[in-house]
Amino acid sequence: MARVELRQLRYFVAVAEELNFGRAAQLLLIAGPSLSQQIKALERDLGVRLFDRDRRSVSLTPAGADLLPHTRALLERADDLKHRAGRLSGSQSVRLGYVNWLPPGLTSRTAAVARVHVDAWVAPSHTQAARVAGGSLDLAVCWLRTEDLERLGLRARLIGADRLYAVAKGGDPPDVPDVAATDTDVLIDDDITSWASWNVYAEELAQVTGARVVRISDGAITGPAFFDHVRRCRRPVLNSPKGQTTPLPADLVRRELVAPKVYWTWSLVWRESEDRAGVLAAVDALCESVGDLGIHAPDAWLPADDLYRLRADPV
Repeated sequence: MARVELRQLRYFVAVAEELNFGRAAQLLLIAGPSLSQQIKALERDLGVRLFDRDRRSVSLTPAGADLLPHTRALLERADDLKHRAGRLSGSQSVRLGYVNWLPPGLTSRTAAVARVHVDAWVAPSHTQAARVAGGSLDLAVCWLRTEDLERLGLRARLIGADRLYAVAKGGDPPDVPDVAATDTDVLIDDDITSWASWNVYAEELAQVTGARVVRISDGAITGPAFFDHVRRCRRPVLNSPKGQTTPLPADLVRRELVAPKVYWTWSLVWRESEDRAGVLAAVDALCESVGDLGIHAPDAWLPADDLYRLRADPV
């Protein structure tokens, strides 16, 4: 029998619990066709058929039902081994990059499992993800789409989310604090080296919600120059997840964005081939207590290819 990978066993359990390849792929953050291929490979390696499936339904075969509890027990023992190794690997160095946001208490949360060194080079999401894929970083906090994850050979877990808001001229109007996304302007910069991820996100937001695109070439997606664009625009302007280190000027006001509430997700990413206990233990330490963060509320918006968007996928 060929070697069976733990990853394939986790896929088997996910499909068995969901009885739906689309939902299981979403939970596992992999493409549906890839999941189907891995299950077929596992069935081939085990020499048994695990699922009966057609265009409408998925069900466990008798062999699959018999193997499921044993597979769960095996995965629990593997997880316990990983956690035990993680507790012994506190001296392992882990290099982490980021864009502009880091989870609170990062050092204290990872101290027992690894020595996490935050890289001084603050770079855009696509750059940090590429550095992880290339091996110059072990982890990165960034924004990724499903296609980026697959193309770069990375894995990801949700670590944070920002609810975006708009900035408007004061008294515009003062008695309506909220603004619908369709009534905002969205800045898109010509510099795709710095703003590739934001531009992709903003273009889709504008297309879906009806927000108006305003193209700029001065890099003022954030920073003091952003406020100058707000003053020139006739409508509230969406503030990017890069945030503002400059205090909001007295002539401008923050407006909450509604219909929909717009979210930007932050992922912790690492290489799919990563097997060092310290890196994987750091992932667990940073992500294990992350909740929903509001991104799955009925009135929340995420891009169609966001890793954490819930989809009504076919079987």
